Formats: sequence, C-alpha cells, structure tokens
Amino acid sequence: MSSSVPEGPSPARRSVLRGSLAASAALTLGGAAAAAPALALSGRPRAAWGAQTGDVTASSGLVWVRSDRPARMIVETSSSESFRRTHRHVGPLLGTGSDFTGTTALRGLPAGEQIHYRVTLADPDDPRRTGEPVVGTFRTAPARRRDGVRFLWSGDIAGQGWGINPDIGGFRAYEEMRRLNPDFFLCSGDTIYADGPLQPSVTLPDGRIWRNITTPEKAKVAETLDEYRGNFRYNLLDHNVRAFNAQVPSIVQWDDHEVRNNWYPGQVLDDARYTEKDVDVLAARASRAFAEYFPVSTLHARGGGAEGRMHRVVRYGPLLDVFVLDMRSYRNANSPGRQADDTTGILGAEQLDWLKRELSRSRAVWKVLAADMPLGLVVPDGSANIEAIAQGDPGAPLGRELQIAELLRFIKHRRITGTLWLTADVHYTSAQHYAPERAAFQDFAPFWEFVSGPLAAGGFPANALDSTFGPERVFVRAPERANLSPMESPQYFGEVDIDGGSGELTVRLRAEGGTVLFTKVLRPGHVGQ
Repeated sequence: MSSSVPEGPSPARRSVLRGSLAASAALTLGGAAAAAPALALSGRPRAAWGAQTGDVTASSGLVWVRSDRPARMIVETSSSESFRRTHRHVGPLLGTGSDFTGTTALRGLPAGEQIHYRVTLADPDDPRRTGEPVVGTFRTAPARRRDGVRFLWSGDIAGQGWGINPDIGGFRAYEEMRRLNPDFFLCSGDTIYADGPLQPSVTLPDGRIWRNITTPEKAKVAETLDEYRGNFRYNLLDHNVRAFNAQVPSIVQWDDHEVRNNWYPGQVLDDARYTEKDVDVLAARASRAFAEYFPVSTLHARGGGAEGRMHRVVRYGPLLDVFVLDMRSYRNANSPGRQADDTTGILGAEQLDWLKRELSRSRAVWKVLAADMPLGLVVPDGSANIEAIAQGDPGAPLGRELQIAELLRFIKHRRITGTLWLTADVHYTSAQHYAPERAAFQDFAPFWEFVSGPLAAGGFPANALDSTFGPERVFVRAPERANLSPMESPQYFGEVDIDGGSGELTVRLRAEGGTVLFTKVLRPGHVGQ
C-alpha cells in the first residue's frame, strides 16, 4: 500500500535556513572550491566545501569543515538565526595532516531545540584575519517522548560511473530530502566509490549522453591517501549535497566501496588496476580519509591513521537508539559460506558482544539496527563466494548466518522489543518480513528489514532471497536490467516517522520525484511484529 505525507514539519516546529542555504547552494562546482589548498594561499581562509554536522544527540553534536589553508576552526552556536547570543567553541588547528579538515565537538546543548551555528576560520598566526563564516542548523534530539522523531536513510553515492551530472542538476535526491526537513539522515554505506573511476561522458542505450564532472582523483581507482581524500571531496562539489549538509545532520557508516568492491581484511588483490595489492593498507588509508571527511564520534584522524571504531550507538532521545554496525572491518574472508562453525562471521566476536550488551541496556522504544548489508538477500562475490550473509542454502544456518542466528536468538530470549533493520547496498528498494514459521531456523521473533538506495548511483535488479530466516518480500521496486543510470531509473530513499503520542513507527519507501511507494506502520512494545 502507499500513502502521502506532508513535505515537512510546520514552521512552528523548526525554522528553515533561508539566505544561508541559498549561499551554500550557490557555490560553484569549479573555481576556488575545487582548487587544492596549496594553490590558494593569498587572502583569508575559506570554507568553500560547506559545513556538516553528525552524530547529534539530545545534548551534543559534531561540526565539520574544510579550509583552503592552515586555519583555526571556531564554532559559534545560538538558539536564534540572528546569532544574538552565542556560545563559542574553539576547535582544532586545520593543517596538512588532516587535509585541512577538522571536527569540533559541541557539548551541553539544550534538548529538542533548533541550533544555529556558524564556523569561522582564523589565520593561526593572526586570529584577527578570519574568513567569511559558513552557517548551518540542526535540531538536537528530544528529551520528551511526545516530541516524536523523523529521519531518512539511503546510501550508494556516485557509483557505477554515474557522478555529478550538471545537465540534470547534480545529485537531485539530496534537494528532495532537504525539503522534507528530517531530524537527521542515516547514510547506510558506500558513501563513495573509490574503486569507480568516472569518464567525462557515457552514452546511454537510448543514445542520450550522460556527462560527469570529473577530477584527477576520480580518473583512476583510489590507492593513495590523497586519492581517497579526493573521492570524499568529490561529492562535496555538488551544491545539493552542501545545502543538505548545512540543514540535516547525518549518522554515517561505511561498507565496501569506501575502500574497494567486496573487500575483507587480509585480502590480497588480483586486480591489474592496483599497484598496492594489500587491502589492509588500502583500508587504513580509506579509514583515515573517512574520519577526516565525516563528523563521526568514534573515529578520529590522528597522525598516521584513523583511531577508534565505526560501530557505535547514537541515542536520539527516549524514542530511538540507532545501532550503527560495521559489517566490513571484522568479517572473515568471503567464501561459499557453508562452514558449520563460524565465530568471526560478518561482525566479529567482539562487535557481536558489544551489540548484545548495548541492546540489553537500551531503554529506547525503537532500536534501529543500521546495517551496511542485508540479511536474507543473497549478495554474491563472483561465481562461488558470498559477499553478505545469506548464501542461498535454505536450510539451517551456515557460515555468517550462524552469527546472525545467535543475535536473533538473543533478542528473542531477552525479550528486546522494537528492533528493525535498515540497509542499502543492493541498489533498489524493498521490504522484507522475517518470521520463524517460514524459516529453517525458528528460534527468533518476527522482524522487518527495509532496503533503500541508491541515492546517486546505478540501479540493479532484485536479489534472490534465502529462506533460512524466513523472509517474505512484501514489497520491491527494482530495475529489470543492471546499472540503470539515474536518468533511466529513479533514486530511492526511506523515511522513518515515530509518533510521539502513540509511539507508532511508520516506514515509507520513497522514490525520487516525491512518490511514496510503500508504507508500513509498526506498533511499539511488541517482541515481534
């Protein structure tokens, strides 16, 4: 079934940026914004890449910016758009060690309020020499249940050869999401395609020409730290992305294409495009660039690499906890997935223990398991191996399925309520309901998994289902052939709306263009749905 939903909250709920967002969107895609810092050393520091916020809670948040030269980052926050009264947060010194990027933590924020911020870059040798501030806004998580929560999710950005096309207005789905004015955006991985070079133009099957904005870093697969940085920087050339970042905070995770397609720890590449064959070396460089280009609370760029971890819990008030999983960094090698004993799985033993512990501690009404890969969809890696969890054998759990079975059993026996799985990765949108009466493994409570994507990449046909956990495909919208461009197939994102009064959670699967394709309402307090 489908339904319509208003474009966003009323002006009374939150204010919307006006001139500040227009200024961000008006930044050109070339010129000074695209120039390397070393080529723009005169004048005052500039932040032409915009600002973005991340991992916002009821009392805290992170603000990110990039300078065009060495600078001190200073953030001012205010409850008013006029910045009549401000709180000052002195951030890090931005330099070559972080590619002139930096993140400042904001603490002691009021809950459930619209926060306006401006970032000023100051010359480290003369603090009076400052650049023009960049401004943005975000809403902190509510302290009261009755305020409700609404967020969007999707993933898969600039993939399969489809980059920023100025002829169609760039990454248009970002502007559509911005107009919906959500509390935050959950980016479910494949935030870049470091292994996907872009050509200046591509001829589509119907004869139309797709044009890409290109950069030197997108001309080959990424291997060096600077090439990975350039891939993350590429998406910020799009005015829709910068305007979205200035208004909507994000919770960001990674998957494979931040490093290389279908990678796993310890892998040695047999790919002529790469001079560096050790995936662990590539992953360390990609992780550092990821930490430099996103405001993520558990990752911090320091010296030679990124410290910390990707998996974390973002607590968004009494209604919602978001459990951000990392199904990439701790997995075992891709294989046919038929082993009868597998303690490493796709999460690793330590992350699984962490997830069980945090789920048990959660007092939120709803617990979103933000997965960068689907559970019951068969995602192959070549002709023999499996990239995700399901391996196509409909019987008892084997391989990575054993770890998921252990988790699902734990959720049932601890009577943990309000869990649902959100993911992207497969480049179409669908809703799967999992139930023990349809499953080979039956010691779990029913649950839902929702898939939405891509946000700016190629569309692909639907994957086969594996019935080990009893999935039923209740809805699917996918292309009939592989790698349809965004000119041929709509992009997809999902919406989650939690009502503060009833506690009901509504999922809407959306297609670019304003269409709601599917709607499902879930009731709170149930072990299984």
